[in-house]
Amino acid sequence: ALLAPTTIYVKPLLELFKRIEVKALSHITGGGLLENLPRVLPDDCNARIDTASWEWPEVFNWLQRQGNVLQEEMYRTFNCGVGMVVCVAADDAAAALELLQRQDLAAWVIGEITTGSNEVTFQS
Repeated sequence: ALLAPTTIYVKPLLELFKRIEVKALSHITGGGLLENLPRVLPDDCNARIDTASWEWPEVFNWLQRQGNVLQEEMYRTFNCGVGMVVCVAADDAAAALELLQRQDLAAWVIGEITTGSNEVTFQS
């Protein structure tokens, strides 16, 4: 699992841009959701992430157990199965999901953008 090639998002995202207004993109790399997502948010917005909305690939569960890594640190260090966050208007979410899934990308709604102070919060 650690040696699997990374997903290339370019073609599916270019197709998405043709059909739906994308507000922001965040490639979840080093820094995880906690550090990457705030970089694309306006200063007066928060991201509320529903951690029950997707299932972690087993490799992340293994890393957490073997390294005795705290949950918050997992979200700060790894993507935990979320390679790219695409922010669209709530009214466009279903269409965006359908388009991305038709292109063989695993896609799901992981949360919402709310007013706030440029923070990422997690709920389950």
